[in-house]
Amino acid sequence: MAGLAPLRLLPLLKTGNIAGRMRVLPAILAFLLSAFPLAAKAPPPQVHGQSAILVDVRSGRVLFSKNSREHRAVASTQKLLTALIIAESGNLWERITIRPEDTAAAPTKLYLKAGQTYSRFELLQALLIKSPNDAALALARSNAGSSEAFALKMNRRARAMGANSSRFLNPHGLPADGQFSTARDIAIIARNAYANPVIRRIVATPRAEFRFADGRVRQLVNTNRVLHQAPWCNGMKTGFTNAAGHCLVSSGQSNGRDVIAVVLGSNKANVYDDSKRLLEWGLRL
Repeated sequence: MAGLAPLRLLPLLKTGNIAGRMRVLPAILAFLLSAFPLAAKAPPPQVHGQSAILVDVRSGRVLFSKNSREHRAVASTQKLLTALIIAESGNLWERITIRPEDTAAAPTKLYLKAGQTYSRFELLQALLIKSPNDAALALARSNAGSSEAFALKMNRRARAMGANSSRFLNPHGLPADGQFSTARDIAIIARNAYANPVIRRIVATPRAEFRFADGRVRQLVNTNRVLHQAPWCNGMKTGFTNAAGHCLVSSGQSNGRDVIAVVLGSNKANVYDDSKRLLEWGLRL
């Protein structure tokens, strides 16, 4: 049991012999380091998406980055900006009437009908949980008068928070010529959305009921699979178009630490697993 030899020297530390102590300490230190090696910082996980970023929510520090300033289509992840503007505008329990132009946005829809009325909160909750494009159009039009006017608000709000490498043309993220953002900008938007208590509560909701004006009830299941898989995941927003690929903004909280991961331009086989591993890595730093 030669490896235990330093333990036999421990009694010498209790003596008044200073010289003896100095001879013993190096042996004990070497033993402790060999028995309890310092854990090396694990490298970040592989991310299959074309662009990605991981940020510490409280400090804003970038913990991981991959092509995070590259211009890309970001699909429905830009609905976080739509939601932020709506939440910051207030009057969430005011009821708005659906108009015909609000219903013209396939493929993901609630199938709202012109003439029906809903509160902004009902539509906002549906927007962030199930991502219907007709809800995005109704919220944008009721806020700014038209989808185009709301897009101007989106760009102004993005620049105000430092997301300067984006150009938004609609509230839902469906493809539009000249519309783009970056993983970095979406992370900035997500960090601001995370600070809003209304959005924070909604994006952490696994499922909710949506009650239509005619009395029908639809169960909305959150499209963020990581939220259903990891107890420390508390949001945020999925996105997919053929142009953007599979995208996910996800957030996690553990032991007083909050992180947000953005993965863009991925595929269905990897986007959730990569995001989950990225969050885990960030929470363990």
